[in-house]
Amino acid sequence: MTTRREFVAFVGCAFMGAAHAQAPRKREVVVRGKRVKTVDIHAHCAVPEAMALLKQKATQPGLILAMDERIRHMDEQGIDIEALSINPYWYGAERDVAAEIIRIQNERLAEICAHEPERFVAFASVALQHPDLAARQLEDAVKKMRLRGAGIGGSVAGAELSDPKFHPFWAKAEELGVLVFIHPQGTAELKSRLRGNGGLENTIGNPLETTLALSHLIFEGTLDRFPGLRICAAHGGGYLPSYAPRSDHICITFPERCAAVPLKKQPTEYLRQLYFDSLVFTPEALRHLAAQVGPSQLVMGTDYPFPWTKTAVDHILGTPELTDAERIAVLGDTAARLLGING
Repeated sequence: MTTRREFVAFVGCAFMGAAHAQAPRKREVVVRGKRVKTVDIHAHCAVPEAMALLKQKATQPGLILAMDERIRHMDEQGIDIEALSINPYWYGAERDVAAEIIRIQNERLAEICAHEPERFVAFASVALQHPDLAARQLEDAVKKMRLRGAGIGGSVAGAELSDPKFHPFWAKAEELGVLVFIHPQGTAELKSRLRGNGGLENTIGNPLETTLALSHLIFEGTLDRFPGLRICAAHGGGYLPSYAPRSDHICITFPERCAAVPLKKQPTEYLRQLYFDSLVFTPEALRHLAAQVGPSQLVMGTDYPFPWTKTAVDHILGTPELTDAERIAVLGDTAARLLGING
């Protein structure tokens, strides 16, 4: 495995080593006198060397940060560990090119985690457009590189994650018992309607894709076929948790519309076996999400380095309906368990 760290970037963020000895004092998060290890499950990065294979670039003005800068930001915000993931841009790549992209990315992710094992873990990249290959890539990444699961998009070149062609990947994820982090890529088929002011491709398109992805996984029986799956959805699961009872009532009011794939449970019951990050912006939104899916299913997510919020820790601490035990779980304990983080 190469150690050329200059090829690793955090969304245009060159990996220049851990020269952060002069960093300000780290914020320690304490709940009722107990020091809490915090885990951010939603943190982006990129590997320019891999992106170059598809003639893409990771550099974005204002987002070029060295490793020491990222760790300084984590320290300021009270983030102990980031679970790194890479948004899939390679789902249209041919098999050989996709295989090389994934090899490079997973090796670089493993290097970062080995260099800073107390601060970073990572989700493997997989070429999900080639499901058999993705299954092998996941197994290699977990067993040989100590990556902690897989980061995938909310759809794959227009195909739903519930499509039977992806069953080999889901079977492998279930067998390995690792977490799959779903991050939306937008809803390209609605591009014409999402034009205009407000950045609607992101504002609406991203949570909508997650809503569609989770709904299909439920209604097409994927979660019944693979009941041991561990799945975490970004952005609080999109819109699904906020309007979940309609999913139950469609099967009550129009049972014929749920007859093609009979489910073992009511649709809303599946939400309590999924996990959701905390990126829902207000205490009331987080309270409602916890009430709908259960506090045990929530984990902290920041979406770093995109500046949606710099207060993920305070967001959780400031939601009054959560108990102290629940805050501790959301801040890090649940994610640490799912990701195999010890101590």
